[in-house]
Amino acid sequence: MGTKERYHWVDAAKGISIILVVMMYSAHNVGKYTGDIGVLHYIIGFATPFRMPEFFLISGLFLSQVIARDWKRYADRRVMHYFYFYAIWVTIDIVLKLGVAGQDIPGMVRGLAGAVVQPYGVWWFIYMLGVFSLAAKLAWQFKLPHWLVLGAAALLQMVPIDVPSYAVTQFCAYFVFFYLGYAASPLVFRIVEAAAARPIPAVLGLVVWAIAETFLVFWPENVMLPMDMKMGYSAFPPLHLALAVAGAVAICVGAALLMKLPLMGWLRWLGEHSLVVYLAFTIPMSAIRIVSMKLGFNDTSLLSCTVLVGAILAPVVLYLIIQRIGFGRFLFERPSWAHIPGTPGSRNATRAPVPAE
Repeated sequence: MGTKERYHWVDAAKGISIILVVMMYSAHNVGKYTGDIGVLHYIIGFATPFRMPEFFLISGLFLSQVIARDWKRYADRRVMHYFYFYAIWVTIDIVLKLGVAGQDIPGMVRGLAGAVVQPYGVWWFIYMLGVFSLAAKLAWQFKLPHWLVLGAAALLQMVPIDVPSYAVTQFCAYFVFFYLGYAASPLVFRIVEAAAARPIPAVLGLVVWAIAETFLVFWPENVMLPMDMKMGYSAFPPLHLALAVAGAVAICVGAALLMKLPLMGWLRWLGEHSLVVYLAFTIPMSAIRIVSMKLGFNDTSLLSCTVLVGAILAPVVLYLIIQRIGFGRFLFERPSWAHIPGTPGSRNATRAPVPAE
């Protein structure tokens, strides 16, 4: 499989991931106000073990290509890159919610200050990518063996750590997947290449995995709630970790198989621009839900599906409009002033939506 094709399946996997992420928020957003559960709740329930781990694992796949760079270049591409978009979108959200709508200037200032040390809202994922990149670079700098870092990270993931610092809690929960994507990237590529070369056994393998995943998530019992769920056997920490890794690899394999089908370019494009969707889906998500409910659409399944589609399409449309008119590109592209001086990007702005590089 050539490099270009490998990038295609990576983008497709990111496309699946961003759909699942927006699906979760859409289902929970609707469930909060209808007090009910719908079909998307069950899909999200199935994907719970691997939904975010897969996104982080993919984000670490290409880290080996840049981790040996000097600190200035590395920090510009793998740390500042994410913190810039986090800062822009968190500022917009807090200013609009607290400063404009709430007329609470002191609260707005406190919110902006707190967002520096505590990942804010749905953008915690962007914040943590910067933190994970720093941690991986430090591990490389101190020549820590992969087995040691992965062992410690896996232990942190399996121990139920929930502290007041949201950054620490999320670091413990997800760093192992980001580092695994970095450390095991050659193995992941070999697995995906082998599966793509043998599609029939690969499909059968995915079916077996899906059956096992369904059983372990929903049995012996699970509790599905409008904004949460309690899993079955998969809640057992070591098993949850194993299912997260297996699910992440399964999504990568499934993405490679989907890229063999016609008319799947949209999924690859969506994955290539997944950061665009992640940054901007929350406002249209809530707006569509509010308008739809005022118009009398209260069926949880139908409403959550409508919100999901709208929340994905709205950022895409906004991005395309901005690309056409040229105004507002700072929302999705990092301008030259937002680069560390002396790095290549400080002379020319770089494109934003490539979390896996």
